Amino acid sequence: MNHPIDQIVLKSQQYMSSNSIDGWLIYDYRYFNPVMQDTIGHIPNMTRPYWFWIPSENEPVLLSSSVDLGRFPKSDVKKLAWTSRNEMINLLHEILKDSETVAMEYSPRCELPRVSKVDAGTIELVREAHVKIVSSADLFQYSTQIWTSKDLESHKIAATLLTKIVHEAFAYIGEQINSNITEFKVAEFIRSRFVEENMVITDGPVVATNSHSSDPHYEPSKEDSSVIETGDWVLIDLWSRLIGDDTMSADITWTGYVGEDIPSKNQEVFDIVIGARDLALNFLAKAHSDGKSVPGYKMDLVARDYINKAGYGSYFKHRLGHSIGREIHSNAVNLDSFETYDTRKIIPGIAFSIEPGIYLPEFGIRSEIDVFLSELGPQPTTEIQTAPIIIKSNS
Repeated sequence: MNHPIDQIVLKSQQYMSSNSIDGWLIYDYRYFNPVMQDTIGHIPNMTRPYWFWIPSENEPVLLSSSVDLGRFPKSDVKKLAWTSRNEMINLLHEILKDSETVAMEYSPRCELPRVSKVDAGTIELVREAHVKIVSSADLFQYSTQIWTSKDLESHKIAATLLTKIVHEAFAYIGEQINSNITEFKVAEFIRSRFVEENMVITDGPVVATNSHSSDPHYEPSKEDSSVIETGDWVLIDLWSRLIGDDTMSADITWTGYVGEDIPSKNQEVFDIVIGARDLALNFLAKAHSDGKSVPGYKMDLVARDYINKAGYGSYFKHRLGHSIGREIHSNAVNLDSFETYDTRKIIPGIAFSIEPGIYLPEFGIRSEIDVFLSELGPQPTTEIQTAPIIIKSNS
């Protein structure tokens, strides 16, 4: 999503002109607003607050302390410098004087924490310029989060590698099942494969057996890790991207059973989980073919209603899915009516996970796929699990 700044300005102006927004005011201090970096790129060692003003018409303006002004790369963007706080406020009022409605990274009542990056005091300061502040949630999704073909290709490579590695991890369990193989050793195996495949290691992966798989973010440690044995249920969630500044992440979750015959309860819950997953994907595909846009919360409701009707609603403890970008949890729409209420539309050019889960006290099941919404409709970019992996001893 490393778009040229002039392209972002053009796309944002197109959106604002169609939505009665007079300008977009992006504010950052000490890198707490990732939208600034998505818009103008990373500017190293910024020590003072700075602003990027994109009016719906006319040219954009960068407003920065004179101390930091020289850190910006050479470009045609107009730059204004301030030396004192009063001068900064006066310049801010000057660039906003002809505006009535201004978009900022603001979410009323913090409904979307991923969007809510501007502190209350700064909102108060900007309102002193007699402007109405609206959320930039849809604006920055449209102008900064749409993938290029290069972004999509890097994601697909990462997705293919993750699928290969998760199958290898299940096979590794089978090979080592009689050698006191632990959750932690499997996680270490996965991390070693990331290194071999030139992939980024951040946190994770999740390698969880039995009741540990009931914790969606369980991560085994060397000191506190279960031995994997015959009769165990195993959940593996792994995520990464290729090493590089402009690569996109992938994220998958698979489940398996050590033994010949999957317990009926595990199979029942597995079937409900993948049923919710597939229903949500098909709902989006039909809506797209009918020319309808779908907000993120609606996708979550479709899957959640399915799981509720199956009698497991209280065990679905998280949103249906999240935006995927360079960060595994990125800045576009989430599939969420539960933790938040994401009204942003799922638009062509963005990627996201679909990952319903049911977490009983004795075991948990999640099935996670990645999806890219193209102009032709939603395209799963990861292999879709249709049955639990049977892990057999190879010794």
